Parts: sequence; structure tokens; C-alpha cells
Amino acid sequence: MKFIEEIVVEEFLPTFRSMLAEDLRNRGFTQHEVAEALGISQSAVSKYAHGDISRRDVVVTDEDVKALVNQIGTGLTAGDMSRVQALIESEVLIRRLEAGGVITRLHEESMPEVAEHDGYSRIHDPEGGLRTSEQIRSSLRRALRRLTNTTGFAEFIPNVGSNLVACLPDATTVDDVAGVPGRIFDVKGNTTVPGDPEFGVSEHVASVLLTARANGFEFNSAINIYYDVDIIEQLSNAGYDTVEFDPDAAGDPIQTAFSSMASNNITISETEAEAQPVACYQTGGYGIEPVIYILASDTDTIIEIVQELLVPKTRG
Repeated sequence: MKFIEEIVVEEFLPTFRSMLAEDLRNRGFTQHEVAEALGISQSAVSKYAHGDISRRDVVVTDEDVKALVNQIGTGLTAGDMSRVQALIESEVLIRRLEAGGVITRLHEESMPEVAEHDGYSRIHDPEGGLRTSEQIRSSLRRALRRLTNTTGFAEFIPNVGSNLVACLPDATTVDDVAGVPGRIFDVKGNTTVPGDPEFGVSEHVASVLLTARANGFEFNSAINIYYDVDIIEQLSNAGYDTVEFDPDAAGDPIQTAFSSMASNNITISETEAEAQPVACYQTGGYGIEPVIYILASDTDTIIEIVQELLVPKTRG
């Protein structure tokens, strides 16, 4: 009797790890960096590099395995993927391959009789909460890298700082929204991101996003930027809805603004696949800095708007 978990440990993982080590080495990682990234010893990396670990050809040539090795290698190299996400994606693939892929075939090879039964297939949720959270943080890392590489964006960071946020599919509280801890700042003309994206660190921009969602807008990302009448004009000319609110108004002015937008049918149409971006802004008040909030369906759309419509302008 041989358990499928034994196949994973003895037949699959040595080949999979050696493929990951080889991929990272080809991307310029040192032996020490490979060991640190994969959580294995340098001696193990050395064995992989020198071919001291036998590899199963059926695993090496499997398209799903090759695709994940490339995804993890790309993500770890760029810094978009954490070790946690790499582990989760690997676990998801293993569960899938156990239920009808190369691991199943290896199991059947070891115990031909299991091919007659489907009972060893295990229930696994590939869309689990932790995986989704890591994917959102990954999308934020990519977007923030694009933002820091966008020449001139620092000019549009308010004095209080900016934040770029993204939320879980069913977000209802700030803990369901990921953002930059400490906000994004202009440091001598450079866009500076002080830390890795985390959930629950942006009460301000996160609250704006959550308020929009509570009023029926299918937005999953938002950013706040410096207010300028020319920026609002650019956004409006580009076809985006722009709505002003009064920060000194009684009650919750953000709630009032989005409630008004919803009642005026400024929202997703029945024929559109996703919510169209909007800009909500205020021109300042007593002790309140003017600001623009741009909300969209995803971080990529936010960055595209910033790059195409905002960066060419300057505060002058």
C-alpha cells in the first residue's frame, strides 16, 4: 500500500524543487539566494545543480508543472510573489495533479489497482481565502512597481501622502482591503513606497472604496491623488464620471456623494462586464487638503489612468 502523499514526497517534490532551483539559477540567483527563496539547504541546491537528484521525466515535461515553475520564477525574481504565495500556488497545483494529473499517473504506476477507483481524489478549494489574499497583494506589488517607475507621479502625491488599495471580492471592512502601510510619499521628487502591501492598513482610502461598494459600485481598487482642476478636466474629457463632494457637509459626505451618483445612474450598465472608473473629489475645507479619489475595477486600470491622464501634467 502506497499513499498518494508518499508519491508527492518521493516522486514529485524532488523533481519539482530541482526545476525551481534550475529556473532561479538561470535567472541569476546565487546558490544562497535559491536556498533562501525555496527554503532548502545550500547543499540541496548544489545537488540539484550537479544533477545528483534523479528527476522524473513525466514531471519535467508536464505543461502545468512547467507553467507554474515559470510563474514562480518570474514572481520571485520580480518581487511580486511572496514565498507564501509560491507555496500556496504549489499546493493548489499538487492537489489538482492528485485529482487527475501527473501525480495521479505516478500513483497508478506505483499501485495499478487505484486506477479502478476515484476515492483517493481529495476535496480542495483552489479559491481559498489565503490564496485570494496573496493574489491581491501580488497585484498591488506589480501596480506599485509600475507607479514608482512612472516618471512624474510624485508630483501628484498630496501632502498627506497617497495610497493605492485593492480589496477582497466580498470586502465589507478595512481589514478586507490591502494597501501600503504608512502611505506613498514624495521624497525629493521620488515616489516612495515604505512597505509591502498589507490588509487593514488604509482606513482612509479603503473607507472611500468600501463606501462606493456599499452603494452598488463594483470597484475593487482606488487611489487618492493631488487635486487640480486641470486633472478633473482631463478625466472628464477622457469620458470618466467626475463628482464633487463637500468635505464640510453634515453627515458622511463620501456616502452622500456615492448615494447621489447611484441615484443618478452613474454606475455599471447591464451590458458592461465591469464598473467604469469614476473620480470623486473635493476642493478642500478648513484644515482639509483637496484631493481626488480614482476608483476602478482593478489596480491595472488605476495605473493606466494615472499614466495616461495624470502623469503628463504638472502642478504648475
